[in-house]
Amino acid sequence: MRAPTSILVLALLAGTASAGDIAAGRAKAGAACAVCHGPNGLSMQPNVPHLAGQPEIYLVEQLRNYRSGKRAHEVMSVIAKPLTDTEIDNLAAWYAAMQLSVQLP
Repeated sequence: MRAPTSILVLALLAGTASAGDIAAGRAKAGAACAVCHGPNGLSMQPNVPHLAGQPEIYLVEQLRNYRSGKRAHEVMSVIAKPLTDTEIDNLAAWYAAMQLSVQLP
């Protein structure tokens, strides 16, 4: 039985090394991201997502979508507009490097 193509693609992407610099991403995240997403990527606001532990590829894609206007949000569109590809890669590496644990009820 053949695995669906999407599963193969995800498996290959999961093994891809981080393209960003974690330390540079942490420095860049500073106040700009922390205001809404929390100092450690864990938001305290109900309508703001956590960034900590998100997959790097997802974070890169979303930040680039905000930057290009493909995805719109009143605040994020402004925040992402000046980011370079390297800065986006670094931010994604920083948040993806954080390990979260889940406790079931």
